Amino acid sequence: MRSSTSIHRKKWTAPLALFLTVVGLFLGAAAETPVPTEAIPGVPAVREVARCELGGAVDGGTAAYLTDCVQRAEAGGYEALLVRIDTPGGSLEATREIVQSFLGARIPVLVWIGPSGARAGSAGVFLTMASHLAAMAPATNIGAAHPVMGPSGSDPEQGGKHMAAKVMNDTLAFAEGIAKQRGRNEQWAAEAVRDSASVTAERAVELRVVELIAPSERAFLDEADGRTVILPDGPRVLRTAGARIEALHPTTRQALVHWLASPAIAYLLFLVAGLGIAIEVAHPGGIVPGLIGGICLVLAMIAFSALPIQAGGVILMILGIGMLISELFVASGLLGVGGVALLILGGLLLIDHFDSKWFVEPSFGVTWWLLIPTAVLCGGAAAFVILRAAEARRLPQRGGDAGLVGELGKALRDIDSSGGQVFVHGELWQAISDRPIEEGSAIVVRGVDGLVVRVERKG
Repeated sequence: MRSSTSIHRKKWTAPLALFLTVVGLFLGAAAETPVPTEAIPGVPAVREVARCELGGAVDGGTAAYLTDCVQRAEAGGYEALLVRIDTPGGSLEATREIVQSFLGARIPVLVWIGPSGARAGSAGVFLTMASHLAAMAPATNIGAAHPVMGPSGSDPEQGGKHMAAKVMNDTLAFAEGIAKQRGRNEQWAAEAVRDSASVTAERAVELRVVELIAPSERAFLDEADGRTVILPDGPRVLRTAGARIEALHPTTRQALVHWLASPAIAYLLFLVAGLGIAIEVAHPGGIVPGLIGGICLVLAMIAFSALPIQAGGVILMILGIGMLISELFVASGLLGVGGVALLILGGLLLIDHFDSKWFVEPSFGVTWWLLIPTAVLCGGAAAFVILRAAEARRLPQRGGDAGLVGELGKALRDIDSSGGQVFVHGELWQAISDRPIEEGSAIVVRGVDGLVVRVERKG
């Protein structure tokens, strides 16, 4: 007989083995679970840098987008916010909004002007100087932030001297204040505003306008690693080498506003709107041309409200559209040529480069690469209308009594000088003939007397 001790030991052996097996599996799983890198002394965690970009004009859409990027980067706990810039300038109000966001950011804002061939023109100067750290790609430039205002091509110094001095002093103070807060070259900032100074990447580094030359965003982040920037909460050492870059995209509304604030888009929308509405007026009931024209007109008005527009350019475009529509009815050729010329001239004068609320380079506007194809397309359409009209004049008349002469038909009943019936031109006609014609014979119309046609046997 087994002892009670042996029985008791056997009773607990199975549960104990099961418990030890479970514990062993748990410890093995824990050993296989990766330990966060920040928990390992001496091994840095994989960091993330938020990224957004400014391409094109500085407008309400980009202002909303970039300020939103700063807020999202702060809330997301990113190491820094990287902003790529390639801009000819833009709205002063939008520029101030973005600058305020950069200056008050609680995370480092890094601006990279690139890729090669890009520029930070006019308003872009203020955005670059407002960053905590800035770099430029080779073959880029920055500068030309001189404010201009006045009627159609006149510099403010040629107009009201007091207003010119007011705008200049305000802009100088704006630029110098940004440069001083970020420890950059205040003298050059003043020259960029007062004398339209513009420098290359290499010269910008020498003048302490930017800190680095970097051929790519990744190279910029590697060079920025270990540098100290001053935030509202105090100094921060950048840890951006090897950081993962996460793009922050604009919302649909922000992207739409920025898309509309383009001279080329505004020009095309207004052109399509004018042509669509004019076609609907000339041919009522089409609906589609009028609907498209109405939608494009609303979008064009939104675009015009977001751009520095000259009224003279808009008037020239309206006259050009009117002359092209008139060409559809007159077909003279001169109206078409004049309309195309006015559309080109209106496009060239559409953007006002002397608006005190905007800082833009001369290149900002409707470019030749858009104007020339538009002129060719509109001119080709006008020429097509003229050619078709000339061909129509040479064709024999198909309508009215004269249009029946020479038409072929068929005798439905016997025809003689007293009467008969024929089917001609898709219609039934009473007919007479000097010579008898049997039923079913082919006939040709030789004349029309009221509601009776004079016919003869074909052949």
